[in-house]
Amino acid sequence: MMRKGEFHAQRLALAIPALLLAGAYVSQYGFGLYPCEMCWWQRWPHFAALVFAIAAYAMPPQRRPLVGLAAVAILVSGLIGVFHAGVEYDWWEGITACALAPTTGGDALEAILAQPTISCDIPAWTLMGISLAGFNAIFSIGGAITIFALLRKKTRR
Repeated sequence: MMRKGEFHAQRLALAIPALLLAGAYVSQYGFGLYPCEMCWWQRWPHFAALVFAIAAYAMPPQRRPLVGLAAVAILVSGLIGVFHAGVEYDWWEGITACALAPTTGGDALEAILAQPTISCDIPAWTLMGISLAGFNAIFSIGGAITIFALLRKKTRR
């Protein structure tokens, strides 16, 4: 029999990446907020989390480890979100070409044309000063911590 904490953890492990990915695609195709390279980096762990969460439903004997792996993937996406938000807020430099400013010297037009269309260091949208990468970090890290806590929760008899 599944414990109550496991029950809720399994549902969160499916809901969190599904809702965050749905939000990403609605913002992309519904509102024209196209992802930069680091935005894609945040999506890949959510895709993995969905696979683990769905597998947890398909393989009940392996439920706990699969839900735990989904939580790890969600946490990874949140940590990438922290890094991306830091690049957007100029706390540190990014490690991709899309987050670097054009170099000075050389042909200015060539430098501009060589830059990616979607820049990683400029938030596409913010709410109360929090970018989409920041919201991903908040929801993903908070969700992963909640899933881990629910998996550790002991049942009362």
